[in-house]
This record gives sequence, C-alpha cells and structure tokens, in this order.
Amino acid sequence: MLLSTLAVILQAAATTGLAELGAALGAGLAAIGAGIGIGKIGGSAMDGIARQPEAGGDIRTTMIIAAALVEGVALFAVVVCGFIL
Repeated sequence: MLLSTLAVILQAAATTGLAELGAALGAGLAAIGAGIGIGKIGGSAMDGIARQPEAGGDIRTTMIIAAALVEGVALFAVVVCGFIL
C-alpha cells in the first residue's frame, strides 16, 4: 500500500513538477491540520462547558474566536500554496 502510494506520488512529481506536488501537499496538510485543530478546540470547549456550565458563554465566545483564527491561518496557507502553482 505504502509503496504503491509512493510510486503514484513519484510519477505525479515526474509529470507535473515538484512545485505543483508541493503545493498540493501543502494545501492538503493545511486543511487537515485546520480540521484537527478546530476539532480539538470544540472538544475542549464542550468539556469545559460540561465542567462549568456557568462559564458557558465565555468559553463559547473564546472557542469561536480561536476557531476563526485557525480557519484564517489555514485559508492563508491554502492561498500561498495556490500562488506556487
């Protein structure tokens, strides 16, 4: 499985160039990283609200701000990878 995936990646690198391959991998990793980060933010916020329901409003506000910042960084990374193309 790993060898066949590596063969496909190397074949794509040979036909399209390393810059395009790097841009595609970078954009994909940025999107995956943002998804993981936002998931951890949401999970931790829900855990915090479950532990202290009276602080739910403050935790929710902080969660939304942090998720927006992570989303912004991911969007910036995808745009930079798009400029490589």
